[in-house]
Amino acid sequence: MAIETPVRLTVEEYLAWEETNFEKHEYIDGEVRCMAGAKGTHNRIMSNTNTAIGRQLDDSDCFLLSSEMRVQAAETRFVYPDLSAVCGEGEYARDNEMELVNPLLVIEVTSPSTMHIDRGEKMDLYFDVPSIQAYLIIDQHRVCAELSIRANAGWQTTSYEDLDDIVPLEALNCNLPMTQVYRGIQFQAPPD
Repeated sequence: MAIETPVRLTVEEYLAWEETNFEKHEYIDGEVRCMAGAKGTHNRIMSNTNTAIGRQLDDSDCFLLSSEMRVQAAETRFVYPDLSAVCGEGEYARDNEMELVNPLLVIEVTSPSTMHIDRGEKMDLYFDVPSIQAYLIIDQHRVCAELSIRANAGWQTTSYEDLDDIVPLEALNCNLPMTQVYRGIQFQAPPD
């Protein structure tokens, strides 16, 4: 979840400053945004998704990275996806292994304050990263996952809105059952 802040820094200033901060901050073209903590439902969906995918990657060279891993989407753009996946070796922009440059899949769990960013600005950023083959957005307020796949003619997006749906994560050679994503999640009934 991002909270807008008026801080502007150079890339070098941001990277040095970020190493000294307890909180995480994203950086887009000079603008620094503080990342707020996620609520219980958001965290549970992330954990469920991590577990469901992670179990299927045991015998592969692919692995998942948590929201602590910063992704360098461009020279002046650094973001923290909720989950990212790499197959083979992780490649990093610097020796400190803090800026991943070769995610294959990125996953964002929406929050009310970030929904427009996840489906807008971040989507555009991720679509421009050559290594990213799939972008999955998971809604925390209703059963809904949107999977965008890189194709020859551009990006193709498919929505999954039923607990019986299974999201095909071909980039990782696995599937993500929606029942596992939303395991233990209780949604509030809409008002009459």
